Amino acid sequence: MTIVGVDGCKAGWIAVRRDPGAAPSAAVFPSFAALLDALPADATVAVDMPIGLPDVSQKGGRGPEALVRPLLGNRQSSVFAIPSRAALYAHTDGFTTIEAWYAAHRRASEVAKATSDPPRGVSIQAFGIFAKIREIDAVLIARPELRRRVFESHPEVAFCRLNGDQAMRLPKKIKGAVNPAGMAERKALLCRHGYVSGFLDRTPPRGAAADDFLDAAAMML
Repeated sequence: MTIVGVDGCKAGWIAVRRDPGAAPSAAVFPSFAALLDALPADATVAVDMPIGLPDVSQKGGRGPEALVRPLLGNRQSSVFAIPSRAALYAHTDGFTTIEAWYAAHRRASEVAKATSDPPRGVSIQAFGIFAKIREIDAVLIARPELRRRVFESHPEVAFCRLNGDQAMRLPKKIKGAVNPAGMAERKALLCRHGYVSGFLDRTPPRGAAADDFLDAAAMML
C-alpha cells in the first residue's frame, strides 16, 4: 500500500510518498485534488490539516485538538483551535491588499465569536490556513469515498510518537524563522526511523520550505 504524508506549502501541497518496495519520493502539487489524482486508488494519506468542521466551537477546540495538546508539552502551541464552519466560510474571496486580508480576518473573528462557547476569535496563524482547510473540505464533500483513506494528522504528534512519546525538545521555528537546531533534531529522528540522510538533506521541491518537507516526511511513517 502506498503511504503519503502531506503538508500545505507556498505552492500548494507537498507530498512525501513511499510505494511498496520503493524509496521515498517528494513532489509538490498545485491543489489537493491534483495530489489525490496522482496517487493509487488505495493510497493512505495523512495530511497536516483539520478535517471536519464544527457548527459550534467549544473550549479547547475540536476533539482531535484537545486530545493531542497534552501530548506535546512545550510544542502544544503548534496545534491551533479551528473555529466553526461558518467562520471558515465567512470570507472566501481572494485578497488583493493587506488591508483586505486583515478585514477578512476581523470578519472571521466576529463570526467565530458568535459561534463559539465561550466566545473566541481567530488567531492570525489559524486564519492563514483557512483556504487550505476549505480546499480539503470541498474535496471530501464532493468525493465522500476519500474519507476512508484521507486522515487528519499533525507533524508534531508524528515526531512525538517517533520519539518514544516524548515531544521534541526544540522548536522548528523561532519568531517565524527556521531554527536550525530544531530542524536537525527532527532530521536525526527521521534518520533513526529509516530515512537516509541524503533524502532528507535534499533541496525540497520548488514551492515548499524545508520544514514543510520534514513535516510531510514524519507523517508518512
